Amino acid sequence: MNLTTESAQLVKTLLEKHRHPVSPPSEMKTITWVAIRDFTVEVGIRQIEEYIQTWELQPCWLHSLDFICSSEEEHYTFYHYRARFSTLTWRKPIQGTASVYFAVDIPKVKPQTLPVEVHFVLESNRLMHTPGRTTFREQWLVDVIESKTLLRRAVNL
Repeated sequence: MNLTTESAQLVKTLLEKHRHPVSPPSEMKTITWVAIRDFTVEVGIRQIEEYIQTWELQPCWLHSLDFICSSEEEHYTFYHYRARFSTLTWRKPIQGTASVYFAVDIPKVKPQTLPVEVHFVLESNRLMHTPGRTTFREQWLVDVIESKTLLRRAVNL
Protein backbone atom coordinates (compact mmCIF):
# COMPACT_ATOMS: atom_id res chain seq x y z
CA MET A 1 0.00 0.00 0.00
CA ASN A 2 1.29 3.48 -0.85
CA LEU A 3 0.28 5.91 1.90
CA THR A 4 1.27 9.54 1.70
CA THR A 5 4.04 10.63 4.04
CA GLU A 6 1.48 12.53 6.11
CA SER A 7 -0.88 9.55 6.38
CA ALA A 8 1.97 7.21 7.34
CA GLN A 9 3.17 9.68 9.99
CA LEU A 10 -0.40 10.01 11.29
CA VAL A 11 -0.68 6.22 11.75
CA LYS A 12 2.70 6.12 13.49
CA THR A 13 1.67 8.91 15.87
CA LEU A 14 -1.71 7.29 16.55
CA LEU A 15 -0.13 3.95 17.40
CA GLU A 16 2.24 5.74 19.80
CA LYS A 17 -0.75 7.61 21.31
CA HIS A 18 -2.49 4.29 21.99
CA ARG A 19 0.62 2.98 23.75
CA HIS A 20 0.89 6.11 25.96
CA PRO A 21 -2.52 7.77 26.35
CA VAL A 22 -2.75 11.29 27.78
CA SER A 23 -5.65 12.92 29.56
CA PRO A 24 -7.82 15.11 27.32
CA PRO A 25 -7.69 18.90 27.67
CA SER A 26 -10.85 21.00 27.81
CA GLU A 27 -13.35 20.37 25.03
CA MET A 28 -13.64 22.65 22.00
CA LYS A 29 -15.98 22.92 19.02
CA THR A 30 -16.52 19.55 17.37
CA ILE A 31 -19.30 17.17 16.31
CA THR A 32 -20.70 13.95 17.73
CA TRP A 33 -18.85 11.14 16.01
CA VAL A 34 -20.65 7.95 14.93
CA ALA A 35 -20.38 4.71 16.90
CA ILE A 36 -17.78 2.21 15.71
CA ARG A 37 -20.49 -0.26 14.63
CA ASP A 38 -22.14 2.35 12.38
CA PHE A 39 -18.99 3.55 10.62
CA THR A 40 -18.63 3.25 6.83
CA VAL A 41 -16.39 5.07 4.37
CA GLU A 42 -19.38 7.20 3.30
CA VAL A 43 -20.29 8.03 6.90
CA GLY A 44 -16.64 9.06 7.39
CA ILE A 45 -16.89 11.48 4.46
CA ARG A 46 -20.15 12.93 5.75
CA GLN A 47 -18.86 13.37 9.29
CA ILE A 48 -15.52 14.90 8.26
CA GLU A 49 -17.43 17.36 6.05
CA GLU A 50 -19.64 18.19 9.03
CA TYR A 51 -16.55 18.71 11.19
CA ILE A 52 -14.87 20.96 8.60
CA GLN A 53 -18.01 23.14 8.71
CA THR A 54 -17.21 23.89 12.38
CA TRP A 55 -13.95 25.55 11.33
CA GLU A 56 -14.08 29.30 11.19
CA LEU A 57 -12.86 29.77 7.61
CA GLN A 58 -13.48 32.74 5.35
CA PRO A 59 -16.05 32.01 2.60
CA CYS A 60 -13.35 32.23 -0.11
CA TRP A 61 -12.00 28.80 0.91
CA LEU A 62 -13.15 25.88 -1.25
CA HIS A 63 -12.35 22.26 -0.53
CA SER A 64 -12.80 18.74 -1.78
CA LEU A 65 -12.72 15.64 0.39
CA ASP A 66 -11.64 12.20 -0.80
CA PHE A 67 -11.30 8.77 0.77
CA ILE A 68 -7.73 7.58 0.14
CA CYS A 69 -7.60 4.04 1.55
CA SER A 70 -7.82 1.93 4.68
CA SER A 71 -4.87 0.35 6.44
CA GLU A 72 -4.76 -2.51 8.92
CA GLU A 73 -2.60 -2.70 12.01
CA GLU A 74 -2.65 -5.39 14.69
CA HIS A 75 -5.36 -3.81 16.87
CA TYR A 76 -6.69 -0.99 14.64
CA THR A 77 -8.04 -0.22 11.22
CA PHE A 78 -7.38 3.30 9.94
CA TYR A 79 -9.47 4.98 7.26
CA HIS A 80 -7.54 7.73 5.47
CA TYR A 81 -9.10 10.84 3.93
CA ARG A 82 -7.67 13.98 2.32
CA ALA A 83 -9.31 17.39 2.22
CA ARG A 84 -7.72 19.78 -0.31
CA PHE A 85 -8.27 23.49 0.29
CA SER A 86 -7.74 26.44 -2.02
CA THR A 87 -8.92 30.01 -2.29
CA LEU A 88 -10.45 31.55 -5.36
CA THR A 89 -11.14 35.23 -6.00
CA TRP A 90 -11.55 37.22 -9.20
CA ARG A 91 -8.23 38.99 -8.50
CA LYS A 92 -6.30 35.84 -7.64
CA PRO A 93 -7.30 32.59 -9.28
CA ILE A 94 -6.27 29.47 -7.39
CA GLN A 95 -2.77 30.14 -6.07
CA GLY A 96 -2.17 26.70 -4.63
CA THR A 97 -3.64 24.04 -2.43
CA ALA A 98 -3.20 22.89 1.15
CA SER A 99 -4.16 19.38 2.19
CA VAL A 100 -5.45 18.17 5.54
CA TYR A 101 -5.13 14.43 6.12
CA PHE A 102 -7.64 12.68 8.37
CA ALA A 103 -7.48 9.23 9.93
CA VAL A 104 -10.54 7.58 11.39
CA ASP A 105 -9.30 5.14 14.00
CA ILE A 106 -11.35 1.95 14.43
CA PRO A 107 -10.11 -0.23 17.32
CA LYS A 108 -10.67 -3.94 16.82
CA VAL A 109 -11.10 -4.76 20.53
CA LYS A 110 -13.18 -1.92 22.00
CA PRO A 111 -16.96 -1.96 22.45
CA GLN A 112 -18.74 -1.23 19.17
CA THR A 113 -20.92 1.38 20.89
CA LEU A 114 -18.00 3.76 21.48
CA PRO A 115 -17.51 6.60 18.99
CA VAL A 116 -14.79 6.41 16.36
CA GLU A 117 -11.67 8.45 16.99
CA VAL A 118 -10.62 11.00 14.39
CA HIS A 119 -7.27 12.76 14.05
CA PHE A 120 -5.75 15.00 11.42
CA VAL A 121 -2.48 16.56 10.25
CA LEU A 122 -1.77 19.33 7.81
CA GLU A 123 0.32 18.76 4.73
CA SER A 124 4.06 18.92 5.49
CA ASN A 125 3.40 19.03 9.26
CA ARG A 126 3.88 16.36 11.89
CA LEU A 127 1.74 17.75 14.69
CA MET A 128 -1.34 15.57 15.11
CA HIS A 129 -4.63 17.31 15.93
CA THR A 130 -7.79 15.86 17.46
CA PRO A 131 -11.28 17.28 16.87
CA GLY A 132 -12.60 18.73 20.11
CA ARG A 133 -9.08 19.25 21.43
CA THR A 134 -7.68 21.52 18.74
CA THR A 135 -9.06 24.78 17.41
CA PHE A 136 -8.40 24.77 13.67
CA ARG A 137 -6.64 27.90 12.43
CA GLU A 138 -7.22 29.26 8.93
CA GLN A 139 -3.64 30.57 9.03
CA TRP A 140 -2.39 26.98 8.88
CA LEU A 141 -3.80 26.63 5.36
CA VAL A 142 -2.34 29.99 4.34
CA ASP A 143 1.08 28.97 5.70
CA VAL A 144 1.12 25.71 3.70
CA ILE A 145 0.20 27.48 0.47
CA GLU A 146 2.73 30.26 1.06
CA SER A 147 5.49 27.72 1.81
CA LYS A 148 4.74 25.86 -1.41
CA THR A 149 4.72 29.13 -3.36
CA LEU A 150 8.11 30.11 -1.91
CA LEU A 151 9.54 26.68 -2.75
CA ARG A 152 8.18 26.90 -6.31
CA ARG A 153 9.82 30.30 -6.76
CA ALA A 154 13.09 29.07 -5.29
CA VAL A 155 13.36 26.24 -7.80
CA ASN A 156 11.82 28.25 -10.67
CA LEU A 157 8.99 25.87 -11.52
